[in-house]
Amino acid sequence: MKTVQFREALREAMSEEMRRDTGVFLMGEEVAEYNGAYKVSQGMLDEFGPKRVIDTPIAELGFAGIAVGASMNGLRPIVEFMTWNFAILAADQIINSAAKMLQMSGGQYGCPIVFRGGNGTAGQLAATHSQSFEAFYAHVPGLKVITPSNPYDAKGLLKAAIRDNDPVVFLESEKMYGDKGEIPEGEYIIPIGVGDIKRKGTDVTIVSFGKILKVAYEAAELLEKEGISLEIIDLRTIRPIDYALIVESVKKTNRCVVLEESWPLASISSEIAYHLQRYAFDYLDAPVMRVTQTDTPFAFSPTLIEAALPNVEKLVKAVKSTLSRN
Repeated sequence: MKTVQFREALREAMSEEMRRDTGVFLMGEEVAEYNGAYKVSQGMLDEFGPKRVIDTPIAELGFAGIAVGASMNGLRPIVEFMTWNFAILAADQIINSAAKMLQMSGGQYGCPIVFRGGNGTAGQLAATHSQSFEAFYAHVPGLKVITPSNPYDAKGLLKAAIRDNDPVVFLESEKMYGDKGEIPEGEYIIPIGVGDIKRKGTDVTIVSFGKILKVAYEAAELLEKEGISLEIIDLRTIRPIDYALIVESVKKTNRCVVLEESWPLASISSEIAYHLQRYAFDYLDAPVMRVTQTDTPFAFSPTLIEAALPNVEKLVKAVKSTLSRN
């Protein structure tokens, strides 16, 4: 094993796949000469050259469309958006072209593309630069949606995404690029659609994903001192969701709190809550609870940011609330 930053795990995944398959290439804003806005592609231009590590104009719709055409002709583009807030401009190509192409062409053309970049909140970036889009894209048939929480999962899932024959939305976080974690030496793949139990427990199941999972770890440490045991599930993939893993955990703990960074309406947490009441109702000793961002545009003020985001205090309160119900 070796310790790497989150950005280095992503770089290893892309570089290994580009060495393995000459049809894989990277394109996006500042990915080449500048080595990536967050230095994810550091050194890749030197190794692979300007035909495979391609700087684009600030034109998300345009270069996403180029990637769709390239993928239909046998290549495997990796498209980096500097942030998924800007990728809203490319939503037409992602949703109306990439996600639909296999069906619209009667199976003649697929779109093996990875659309990746920073997602969610990242400090004082205000309302239009701090949005979490996982539920937005998970709503769309034809897309796969991945949001890793650590370097190990990031590398294994990104390699799986690059090899997948469907378009994949790969959601990272500006706040995670410097996070460190252990990964194995050499190649490994993590299957898409398989969640992971990050911490075993007996009293309450916590379901989460992405960088907000750190809140669950902190809450688990605090609550353990009070004799409360949390089981933490990292979804890793949110389309498809590993429903079976969640249900099996709830059969053991009989309670569930879903923790997510995004807004509450039409969210991943509401989908999981529905699924549990539909398929695990007889095992629930209390209603499924949710801890989400407040249902407001994101603020610039640090005080309002703290009030809006899920945090340890809010999660601990939700856990104790579900334990108080019979």
